[in-house]
Amino acid sequence: MKIAAIGVEGRGETDRLISQAAAELEKRGLRLSGIAKVLQELPDGSHQCDMDVRVFPGTGTIRITQSLGQGSTGCRLNPAAIAEAVSSVEESIGSDKADLFVLNKFGPEEAEGRGFRAAIATALEQDVPVLVGLSGGAANKAAFAEFSAGLAEQLPADVDAVVEWCLAAQKV
Repeated sequence: MKIAAIGVEGRGETDRLISQAAAELEKRGLRLSGIAKVLQELPDGSHQCDMDVRVFPGTGTIRITQSLGQGSTGCRLNPAAIAEAVSSVEESIGSDKADLFVLNKFGPEEAEGRGFRAAIATALEQDVPVLVGLSGGAANKAAFAEFSAGLAEQLPADVDAVVEWCLAAQKV
């Protein structure tokens, strides 16, 4: 089982690192499954938490957040959009042999046993290495440690090191 996690201090930095590593891995010919945040400048008036993700394989994107209106403080994740992304990824895992499974963030959905948790497990069962972003609260990190049974390697906050681990995981 090959699974690694990366967590970078600073808002959005884990997403940036995962997205950059995924782009470099694709350039090198790896077939990816999973999702990574689309790095983009948000137009004026956008909420800083608006998030589009790219669904691998392919170039399709899904907005996984929703607008809750001015002054809202509730969770902005859109459960229907998350379910759509999960469905697309699970479908690709079953139909195509990926070289690497990428998840931008093991978040609250995964911590609660939903989201991409089953897709991660399927990838690992098929001997597909997994790269997971970890950011946010201690609860998500603790849930990931429990899920991965403490077997996940912690990678440094360096895109070259992440790419190196992913390439090496292919050779095992």
